[in-house]
Amino acid sequence: MSRLIAPSLLAADFANLQRDIEMINASEADWFHLDIMDGVFVPNISFGLPVVEAVKRLARKPLDVHLMIVEPEKYLRKFREAGADVLTVHAEACRHLHRTVHEIKELGMKAGVSLNPHTPVSSLEEIISCVDLVLIMSVNPGFGSQQLIETSYEKIRKTSALIRESGCHALIEVDGGVNMNNAPLLFDAGIDILVAGTEVFSAPDPVRRIHELRMAGEKR
Repeated sequence: MSRLIAPSLLAADFANLQRDIEMINASEADWFHLDIMDGVFVPNISFGLPVVEAVKRLARKPLDVHLMIVEPEKYLRKFREAGADVLTVHAEACRHLHRTVHEIKELGMKAGVSLNPHTPVSSLEEIISCVDLVLIMSVNPGFGSQQLIETSYEKIRKTSALIRESGCHALIEVDGGVNMNNAPLLFDAGIDILVAGTEVFSAPDPVRRIHELRMAGEKR
């Protein structure tokens, strides 16, 4: 299958958000990635439901919403109503992860589970057959412009092996520290979806950079 590129709006210019959304619409990107941070689960606050709703009104591509919040199960329906097409929760934030994953799917969204850098892939063994994607955090979540943690490659390979062994069709997404140097290595390790924020929005030509990231995957 083709690899997917999901620019992260966390790195967009919020004074010119419509411009950046229209740029992504016109690019070869596949999804919009939106990081929702509450200042409790992660040490930062990003944006919430009103911004998701505003993006949905302008976006012509699916919204990939990543909840980095405590008690995400309280907000699943609200994010669906706001426009989420893919909703990812953290394994570390869910007391009843299996129930939460199924509620996401019952609401008509694709369900993802994210793992922080310290969380082992083995924690997914009892849930992997139920999820649509696994999001590997390749930095400690909360802030952009961090350097990718080198052990992420092996974690991606372990996740890929678990998916094969289970016989499911979950996709692997990676987020954090992505750039043109490590994108080919991440695709080689087994990812399907590349989230890129600073690498896209800080580029002189973001549309071209999205194309270059896509080519890094297509050539693998």
